[in-house]
Amino acid sequence: MASTFLMAGLGNPGSRYDKTRHTAGFWFLDAVAARYHLSFRSESKFHGEYAKGPAEGAEQLLLKPSTFMNRSGQSVGAVCQFFKLPPEQVLVIHDELDLPPGQMKLKIGGGHGGHNGLRDIHQHLPSPNYHRLRIGIGHPGHAKQVSDYVLKAPGKDDAIAIAQAIDVALDALPLFISGDFARATQTINGHKP
Repeated sequence: MASTFLMAGLGNPGSRYDKTRHTAGFWFLDAVAARYHLSFRSESKFHGEYAKGPAEGAEQLLLKPSTFMNRSGQSVGAVCQFFKLPPEQVLVIHDELDLPPGQMKLKIGGGHGGHNGLRDIHQHLPSPNYHRLRIGIGHPGHAKQVSDYVLKAPGKDDAIAIAQAIDVALDALPLFISGDFARATQTINGHKP
């Protein structure tokens, strides 16, 4: 049976960040909204841009926080409280430095791994048992270069690999929504660029 999920894509708001690697979560949500003909609108009580509508047999909620990355939990927590959603019905989509462009990992629960967006979400949800879709963006090679790297656009080849990975995740979304997490995970995690 299909379930309602909050799909929260992480990124930084504003047109100057649209194409930056740190905004990969927004790219995924834009693809979901396009596929299911959903429209985002600004919603102050949720501190972000929000869309709601049917997808795969259940109403889905999409959220792009307008807080900056390190305050993402404020936005995610507000939606969960309003709709009384447990963490298990939350999918957070975010950029992942530890995966090369074009690779993804779907998992449930775990730590924040130093990701500031996840760190803040941990503070606003009653447990860390939410789903995460980690979209690989690659690593610049040195920790001191990370801040600049995530706030720049990927090169052409990396951008193509990320877009192809997002398409694979989008095709696996019906499995995820229907509760077949094992097959969704196998499809997403098995994708190689």
